[in-house]
Amino acid sequence: VQLVESGGGVVQAGGSLRLSCAASGLTFKQYTMGWFRQAPGREREFVASIKWQVTYYADSVRGRFTISRDNAENTVYLAMNRLKDEEAAVYYCAATQGPITSTGAQYEYWGQGTQVTVST
Repeated sequence: VQLVESGGGVVQAGGSLRLSCAASGLTFKQYTMGWFRQAPGREREFVASIKWQVTYYADSVRGRFTISRDNAENTVYLAMNRLKDEEAAVYYCAATQGPITSTGAQYEYWGQGTQVTVST
């Protein structure tokens, strides 16, 4: 299984960015996909998850971020709007055969991450 994130970069506070995660080696549509992030000196934190078309968000991003998936393309997306400077982090994509969850330990596969830098 391979998960490859892309779309990270530098964005001004208040701006938008869309991350992508291309999956291979798994029956994508059957997996719960999640996005997590980790800033320097901080623990990894849950951002959003999607199972079929059911979505689940961290309170801190609900209403600003949107997770979606394209099962034909084996890709999951994270559209991020009104980014805050404290949201600068490495964003990771993860996959699990289990139900939708915010618990990182329940995800079996992880990507290498993509850096999001928020400038003020």
